[in-house]
Amino acid sequence: MSIETLDDLFLHTLKDVLYAERKILKALPKMARKATDPALKAALSSHHDETETHILRLEEVFDGLGKAARGAKCDAMVGLIEEAEGLMSEIGDTETMDAAIISLAQAVEHYEIARYGTLAKWAGQLGHKPAEKLLNETLDDEYAADKALSNLAEARVNATAAA
Repeated sequence: MSIETLDDLFLHTLKDVLYAERKILKALPKMARKATDPALKAALSSHHDETETHILRLEEVFDGLGKAARGAKCDAMVGLIEEAEGLMSEIGDTETMDAAIISLAQAVEHYEIARYGTLAKWAGQLGHKPAEKLLNETLDDEYAADKALSNLAEARVNATAAA
């Protein structure tokens, strides 16, 4: 796909984030199995459900644009997930594993925040108001997930890992 216009870039980035969300959907159960903190397991499970909603919203955005909801390989997400799998395979201590999982999940959240923030602004500039609304809803979810992970880390996981 040749990218010549902001519309082209918008569509390309939508495909990228759809691919990323689908990769995340597959990775979250693996992370939840490795987690030992009950609140972290619950947060990962909850975010799995949210990710399914994010994919449905993206499909709705594609539908509203009259485009097929096809992902395009997201090298950044592939790299983040490979990094997560590699790091988790090296950790033997369960408390350290929980702290690592939070940090890895937050790296994913920050990537998603960057993508959804940009996509929502572009949608607005391009006059795609329904898409802008849907993308902002997902952006809000991503901010909330990041905050929940931070709160969990600060409340007990990091201190437990440090002990």
